[in-house]
Amino acid sequence: MADVAVVTDSTAYLPSALVDSLDLTVISLYYDVDGSSSPEGGHELPGRGLRESQFDGDFERFYAEVDQSKGAATTSPPTLEDFIAVFEPLLCEHRAVVSLQLSSGLSPTCEVARQAAARLKAEGRGGDRLVVIDSAGTAGHLGMQAVAAARAAAAGEDAAGVVARTRQARQEVRQWFLVDTLEYLRRGGRIGTAAAWLGSALDLKPILLVGSEIKAVERVRARRLGVERLVELMRQRRAVGADRWFVQHAHAAQDAQELVDRLQAVFGTPPEFVSELGPVVAMHAGPGTLSVGGLPGAALR
Repeated sequence: MADVAVVTDSTAYLPSALVDSLDLTVISLYYDVDGSSSPEGGHELPGRGLRESQFDGDFERFYAEVDQSKGAATTSPPTLEDFIAVFEPLLCEHRAVVSLQLSSGLSPTCEVARQAAARLKAEGRGGDRLVVIDSAGTAGHLGMQAVAAARAAAAGEDAAGVVARTRQARQEVRQWFLVDTLEYLRRGGRIGTAAAWLGSALDLKPILLVGSEIKAVERVRARRLGVERLVELMRQRRAVGADRWFVQHAHAAQDAQELVDRLQAVFGTPPEFVSELGPVVAMHAGPGTLSVGGLPGAALR
């Protein structure tokens, strides 16, 4: 067992097999499209049974309900009690815990995690051995940092070493999203600098750089041109030393697989992971979203 336990949240959307192999603990965010809050997936909490009640993967139904909600669908962070229920047992079993959360610019999740750490410290329950890191990203941007942290922990790094590796990955990783429409981001209030593009011609497809905030990068006139641009952006990343990469999507598995096939030719290696965005991020990105990203392997050694 590693001295340092690594926690992340469900918006990393790492494949379950990878999560298990890295001994990661994942805490779930919540989504609400029908008046009741549901976890999208993550660590099973005492008395909560998150694995049993998590999202069932039916995106046809999910997006139909989101559209019918007329903007009333919402997402929310784990509760203070959720974090404490995850942190406290890990602090009993490990010398330290490092917890990575999605960007504080996109969600209050990181702040809630810090409140949980402060309470555990104040009550003498090990909070002084808990480090909470703002990933300044979400989805694969967060996921790659979690992979870096978990591999550092497995290699025997202490808490300071795990934190250093995480920060290196945070500095190096880049992730782009190609979305079919800005409407879902507008509804959720997460539109960032892309707000200037609202009301543009409907056939324009935005490409967004997602980090501590959502930044508008460029627009293309057709989806196929957007895919070509994602490939070119990743080719540029490869040219400057990024040799680890990933692909994610929202209800667009076939397009994602085509991207994987093309990027394997660029990188000469398989992706670190390919995964589908869950409800919390998919609700804001919209159906058909494609995302690619990568970083130099030195951050994951």
